[in-house]
Amino acid sequence: MNLSETIKNIRTTCNNYVDPNLLAFIIDDDNHMGTNNILEIKGYGITDSDSYEERLLKIHESENIFLPLGMMTFIPILNECDLFSIKDYNIQLTQEEFDTYGDDEEKLFGILVKKNSTEYLIGKTDVCNCSVDASFAEIEKTDCEFYSTIEKIVSEKIIE
Repeated sequence: MNLSETIKNIRTTCNNYVDPNLLAFIIDDDNHMGTNNILEIKGYGITDSDSYEERLLKIHESENIFLPLGMMTFIPILNECDLFSIKDYNIQLTQEEFDTYGDDEEKLFGILVKKNSTEYLIGKTDVCNCSVDASFAEIEKTDCEFYSTIEKIVSEKIIE
């Protein structure tokens, strides 16, 4: 994965679900969410002239980063999931799938890129990092339409 080009690719089309200047979240090793205000972070060798992508790449040398690719909302009564990304998807889930993936709150979904690597996990985070227990959780891989759709969205945004 070309991380710099992937970040640029995501930022050009993320307006539907997140502010492009608040795109990436820092994720601690214990999976708790840190800041997403990349333009105000100091340290990491960042200079004032660095672009958003350059700042994020410098931070990524020392930190895990989460790049959201969309938002997910679950509708319990209908066992439904709405995915909002570049394109919107409405997915009907079986009760078993809903039990596995369903969540009471809206979540962002995307990739957690492990620090100083291009290795990533597909997962979800809270929409806001303001809660003490806001965190990243990997999405369980299955053969169902829900996971296949998220995998498809991920593959379309990653630049090799």
